[in-house]
Amino acid sequence: MPFIDVKTNVKIAADEEERIKSALGQAITSIPGKSEGWLMVGMTPEYKLWFKGTADPAAMVQVSIYGSADRSAKNKLTEKISDILGSELNISPSRIYVSYAETPDWGWNGANF
Repeated sequence: MPFIDVKTNVKIAADEEERIKSALGQAITSIPGKSEGWLMVGMTPEYKLWFKGTADPAAMVQVSIYGSADRSAKNKLTEKISDILGSELNISPSRIYVSYAETPDWGWNGANF
């Protein structure tokens, strides 16, 4: 039950959104037991976002997962997210933050797992 929320100050065209969504669906498999089958993706383009005092292309990505993952899996996912946003939106990896939230409780379909 992962959720990846991408906020960026870059405009995202519909075809780019689809490619990013699909690429994130593949990337989430870096975390054992996670797949696109349960992945929810959110994107907020043209978000008011400044990093290091400038509005140059940047992104804040929040990854929420049910359960936990080891550091090496998160490192792989961070690398893939940076590659995806770099190739699709031309955002430098040095201007991307990725944060992780792990939770033992996750609700779906009117109940918690």
